[in-house]
Amino acid sequence: MQRKSFGNMQCPIARGLERVGEWWSILLLRDAFQGLSRFDEFQKSLDIAPNMLTRRLNSLVEAGLLERRQYSERPPRYEYLLTQRGRDFRPVLVSLLAWANQHFASEGISVELVQAETGKAADPILVDRKSGRPVTESEFVFAPGPVANDRTRQRLAFVRQKHIKTETPSSSRAIDPVTNKRPNKRVADRG
Repeated sequence: MQRKSFGNMQCPIARGLERVGEWWSILLLRDAFQGLSRFDEFQKSLDIAPNMLTRRLNSLVEAGLLERRQYSERPPRYEYLLTQRGRDFRPVLVSLLAWANQHFASEGISVELVQAETGKAADPILVDRKSGRPVTESEFVFAPGPVANDRTRQRLAFVRQKHIKTETPSSSRAIDPVTNKRPNKRVADRG
């Protein structure tokens, strides 16, 4: 059975999963962020079969997350370096680390993010760059973007309608999923 491709879906999460959704890919990116770049380094770190490692590295190169660069002519040897697109994946890895430590480290934390100078443990959160506010479920919601197609708008409207049933009165000025705008305050206050 052939795997379904998410590459042409309009959902950015689905498109992202198309590029990094296979667990070896995420672990390779993790290792690349920690300074590994050569085939033998990745293989030693992950204990991954060479044919699988070759496929995953090629896939990350094709997705534009890694760049393959020759570092030796005789014999020909290559290293795999993060591109800007690859470096932009770091917040996803940091979030995954924090989430997994919080929910799946019953034996204790084995890897943590620390401040480089002090060695003090960090508690990473996602923050909106424009407002500086933490991106919380109550203050930020998914909404259709400017090029959203009808299917995307309908899916988000459906999800939003389910969410509205559980909203508090103070959150009634949330973005309308169809128009992608906030309701007029006077109209919203009248009920």
